[in-house]
Amino acid sequence: MTQMPLIVTSNDTDFFDLVGQQLGDGVLLRCEPTFEEARQRIAQQQPQACILDLRYVYDGGHIADRWIDEFQARFTNLKLIMITSEDCPETLERRAACTPLIHLRSPVTASQVAEAVRLCRPAESQSDASPAVRPRETFGTSPLDGMLRKFETNSPQLKKMLEDLAIAAAHNVTILLIGETGSGKTFLSRLIHEASPRRNEPFLHVACGALPRELIEGELFGHMKGSFTSAHQDKDGKFVAAGRGTVLLDEIDVLGLEQQVKLLRVIETGEFEPVGSNKTLQSQARLIAASNLDLQPLVEQMRFRPDLYYRLSMLKFEIPPLRRRKVDIIPLAKKFIAQFTQKHGVQVHRIEDSLLDAILKYPWPGNVRELEHVIQRAVIYCREGVLSAEHLPSHILACQAGPSNDPSVTMPGRQSPTDVTLGRQVALTEREIIEQTLFKNSFSRTKTARDLGISRVTLYNKMRKYDLLKAD
Repeated sequence: MTQMPLIVTSNDTDFFDLVGQQLGDGVLLRCEPTFEEARQRIAQQQPQACILDLRYVYDGGHIADRWIDEFQARFTNLKLIMITSEDCPETLERRAACTPLIHLRSPVTASQVAEAVRLCRPAESQSDASPAVRPRETFGTSPLDGMLRKFETNSPQLKKMLEDLAIAAAHNVTILLIGETGSGKTFLSRLIHEASPRRNEPFLHVACGALPRELIEGELFGHMKGSFTSAHQDKDGKFVAAGRGTVLLDEIDVLGLEQQVKLLRVIETGEFEPVGSNKTLQSQARLIAASNLDLQPLVEQMRFRPDLYYRLSMLKFEIPPLRRRKVDIIPLAKKFIAQFTQKHGVQVHRIEDSLLDAILKYPWPGNVRELEHVIQRAVIYCREGVLSAEHLPSHILACQAGPSNDPSVTMPGRQSPTDVTLGRQVALTEREIIEQTLFKNSFSRTKTARDLGISRVTLYNKMRKYDLLKAD
């Protein structure tokens, strides 16, 4: 049977996977993350249908509406399936009412999408449509294919690590991830869960560093009413709530020695008792531990139990920082540009070499997370359709980053430690903290001052001192 070409425009890879599993035999599925890339693919392949995932639009749907208008005018035989949130923007409501397209509202099931695709088939082929699942041409269906597609990298070292992780994901084993802040430990943990037989069970993330030490034990193992002052009722811990799913213990290095003993018991036997209870429970969850510190020195300092460390290090994976895989910087930056231009409704027609050169030179101590935030900031400030180095923060252009634990980090153009005063180092750090907090709060001075614990007047004076007023 002749394959029916189908384009999906979406940044939600989970949605793409879900739809792909439901489509009938004979569907050739391709996913394009932006309207521009979808248009190019449509012009090349002339598909019969295009799915537009518009559940997350931030401009009232005006940009999406213009693209739909262009698609309908340029590709007259193209069938469009538009998926929106339940509260569809008025612009897209009007488009759906006045033009011939199929409109589905979220929450939408994969079977509903598959039925809409079936209706887009030529009449003579609809009766031949089979509900059988077939492999898709663009993306494979193996756990490794899924991990390589979602954790995009050109680094041979990281690709090899992903291959090993895909094998480990298929087995009921505890995994330890070591990597700097922002290197992708949480994201990678989710991919491990999705590549495992537990993918349909819960994935629970416990940020150990964000919890007071006295509450971590109750968070993990649960507690009984009255077991401590604020225990007003019984509570299940994460190992119970996860069922047969996955528990990620982030910043595992902050656990106390007593908690480490109980965790080792869970790993070895699955057994534990809630705080204040004598009843032994059995955990069926898979454990992923993560830390931004190498645990071996903590063992030597008697801050981490050696028996737990050796148990965890059996499957230990170290995520290389972004500065050691420069081949990924430009592809990741372009991916973020495409993502944020669509999110913020900003047009970017050209990326100047000055911007690309600057981000290649910078050492990225905050790794992928820092790159993502910097690119989002640049896109927001882009007004002429051209992204250039002037849209980057000053410390990126100067290759000045905060202190790093890695002695191999070199920052071209940065003064040597003997030439930098303590005051200048403090000023650089203070400026970076203020800028990041402003960005997190969408440049609201009131919210930023509150988060920093200072008055709005003090914040204003510091912003003037560090030339940040233009960012407000």
